[in-house]
Amino acid sequence: MTELARKIAVSALLQPALAFAASEPSIGFQPPQTVVARHIYDLHSLMLSVCLVIAAVVFGVMFYSIVRFRKAAGREAKQFHGNTTLELLWTVIPCLIVAGMAYPATKTVIEMKDTTNPDLTIKITGYQWKWRYTYVDDGIDFYSSLSTPRDQIENEAPKGEHYLLEVDHPLVVPVGKKIRILTTADDVIHSWFVPALAVKQDAIPGFVRDSWFKVDAPGIYRGACTELCGKEHGFMPVVVEAMPEKDYQDWVADQRAKSAPPAAAPQ
Repeated sequence: MTELARKIAVSALLQPALAFAASEPSIGFQPPQTVVARHIYDLHSLMLSVCLVIAAVVFGVMFYSIVRFRKAAGREAKQFHGNTTLELLWTVIPCLIVAGMAYPATKTVIEMKDTTNPDLTIKITGYQWKWRYTYVDDGIDFYSSLSTPRDQIENEAPKGEHYLLEVDHPLVVPVGKKIRILTTADDVIHSWFVPALAVKQDAIPGFVRDSWFKVDAPGIYRGACTELCGKEHGFMPVVVEAMPEKDYQDWVADQRAKSAPPAAAPQ
């Protein structure tokens, strides 16, 4: 790989991370805005707590043993071989811990994959370097591209609040409705990711993969392509605008009116 190619690859990998760092100064998860996102956040907290307790016990025993049984003049280490009770405990207890962690994790994964009975189906197609949104049941179809001004990208102007995370046409969805998304790609592999909605689905040419989300509250939620897809991978943001049902229906009517053919001239 040439030096130029390496620089392009590193830049493409870092751009989404830098964009999120600029717009999300806090550390940790974005506030969850779907049921699945909240379950994933709770799982993360549970697993982290379990790991911290295990680490405290393991390191506690280790450091105690280092100090208590350290080598010293005139001291002979006690030798022993096998302890059935201890071996049963350190086999059964980890199995119970793993089972206790696996149950909520499996339940959440099953919930994530349940795309049945959607209220709305949207096909998402990845291109280098933009997204295409097709509302399967509403006859709406448009492209969504980066709208960050070029002078900001080339460091000729101050960076905006949503640098590299703004688009000309966001994906618009109604609040409180189950949205099924069908992801695919036209050229190379992409990945559609919105952290606050807990949706990350690869878009693979020749395949259609599905996922779903149901947004809790109106708002604008931002994400990005998270699969290295070329030199402008970092310029492929995702923006989802969730609005109340009435506003959404007004938006649908407006989009249909824009795409309707002009009326025929009177004879």
